Amino acid sequence: MDLDRRSMLGMFGSGIVLAASGAFPTLAQGSRELVIVTYPGALSGPHRWLADQIEAKHPGLRIRLVPSDSQDIVAQIKAAQGYVPYDAGPNDEPPHLIGLSEGYLAARDDGQIPNLANALPDFVAKSQGAGVPATYSLVGLAVNTNVVSELPQTWADLWAPRFAGQVGIARTSSNLGLATLVQAAKTFGGSEDDLEIGWQKLKELQPRAARSPAALTQMLEREEIAIAPLWNNNTAGLAQMGLPISFVKPADGPVAILSFFSGFANSAHPELVAEWLNGILSKEYQSHAAGAPYYFGPTVTGVEVPPEAAPFTPSSAEEIAALQTIDWTRIVPQRSELVDRFDREFSV
Repeated sequence: MDLDRRSMLGMFGSGIVLAASGAFPTLAQGSRELVIVTYPGALSGPHRWLADQIEAKHPGLRIRLVPSDSQDIVAQIKAAQGYVPYDAGPNDEPPHLIGLSEGYLAARDDGQIPNLANALPDFVAKSQGAGVPATYSLVGLAVNTNVVSELPQTWADLWAPRFAGQVGIARTSSNLGLATLVQAAKTFGGSEDDLEIGWQKLKELQPRAARSPAALTQMLEREEIAIAPLWNNNTAGLAQMGLPISFVKPADGPVAILSFFSGFANSAHPELVAEWLNGILSKEYQSHAAGAPYYFGPTVTGVEVPPEAAPFTPSSAEEIAALQTIDWTRIVPQRSELVDRFDREFSV
């Protein structure tokens, strides 16, 4: 059966959902649709802002944002035997490396992305020729200050007796969970190649384990836990709801995880994808994403972190220099085994 691109949009999940069912409305003749993966919830705001800008330049163009987590996109593509029903989407470093190895990310055409010249060279190098460095987020310590009177100062403080029985961690199927494991190992003398001490230290915490960062955030909100390694963006969202949640950037450095935005191979609109990627690197977009309520770290020169973002994002040269990173090339090949072991060691 010969299936075109838009028919395939409905073929994920437990069965085939035809485009004619109404989930994917038929477009008028002469119109175009660009399908972009976005973040779930409020963090999709910068993508909607950019979509509105580009739609205004192209009469008849509709940019449809599809909220999903990057690990879910990877699973969908595997289930569809490599077929990608989207034009572009964001990926943190681990799923970006998976996409490169499996060949479903499109090679970048630098000539069509003039704003690439403003991107930080080290970030561009990490893209390995696919997509652009869009933003970065931090993994630090989220703390409920109604429960915790003395804030932690370092990663090792997570193991302080005063936090016993109050710690939450995310499953290693998520980038947050993987980063937590690696940071536990590094804090106590291990590395990406030596994670055993990390497993031991996580078990010492006797933590509450969550299936996802979103579930971990909810546990913190409901005061089922008092402290957890968590994304700065998720923590900011809780604080803006008026909850007594603080984000601690450990003195030995929070973990910075780069997010790319990449075109997918076989997109029907590569020129629009290039325009989208160029927009991601514009100072206007980067400034919008760096502000409230998103607090994404900028990846281009000349963009200042606004004062309201300072509690959640590095705002000085000293803070930026203190950031820790992870060698994901050492972690990604182990990912399946790390998820399996987490599920054996911890009850989710």
